Amino acid sequence: MKRDKILYWIFTIIIFLFEGVMPLIFGNSEQARSGVSHLGYPDYFRVMLNTFKIAGALVLIIPPIRGRLKEWAYAGFTFNFIAAAVSHAVVDGLGTLAIFPIAILLIHLLSYYFYNKVYLTAPN
Repeated sequence: MKRDKILYWIFTIIIFLFEGVMPLIFGNSEQARSGVSHLGYPDYFRVMLNTFKIAGALVLIIPPIRGRLKEWAYAGFTFNFIAAAVSHAVVDGLGTLAIFPIAILLIHLLSYYFYNKVYLTAPN
């Protein structure tokens, strides 16, 4: 049980750093603007996506938040990672930019797995 909780927090913190902290720090950079533009998305999409990423990351990292809101955050990130991989694969081919979101998705799915194992199936 303790090992599962530690693994949950490791995977969740990684997702929090990638999807909450990074967009907060670099989401308005020229590189972020050109990256979104390169994929064919308008700039307002970048702003909206970063807002949802930061909000979702906070939902994942705050322990008292459970239930549907946390499930929606997990689902939203899953859609985000899949869409990022598809977008990069279509525009840039099957290279590192297309594979990286899938790698982060796997970490995300491990966070979700251990969240369910620790918090939803644990005895009261």
